[in-house]
Amino acid sequence: MEQSEVLKRVIGILTEAGDYRRRLEQDGERAPQETEIGIVTALLNETMPHIEIPADATPQEVATLVARDVGGAIRQLVAAFSLAFMALAQVHDSGEQDVTSADVLQDLALRSEELRGEGPAAD
Repeated sequence: MEQSEVLKRVIGILTEAGDYRRRLEQDGERAPQETEIGIVTALLNETMPHIEIPADATPQEVATLVARDVGGAIRQLVAAFSLAFMALAQVHDSGEQDVTSADVLQDLALRSEELRGEGPAAD
């Protein structure tokens, strides 16, 4: 999955989390909806590679396979969440009162294609 697509999916998860928080404050809703859980599962299923492990693999070989194949996907997810966090933190730290977290995430989503290949998010 392209890094820009991973970033957009992360932004979607963060947006859903914000919506959930607002509903909780308004309605006193306690548990996340199935769709909210589903978007995280879908992101993990789409970003994590399918690994074929030979039946006779040693524990060390399994660890090497998993580290090699899953490591890149984990780096993509961490980079996307880190970028979103930094964008939100920068606005928070600047003290801008007229910019919401939803505004920041929307702007980041619009700029995600520009961010392809730049900085630590690049893979």
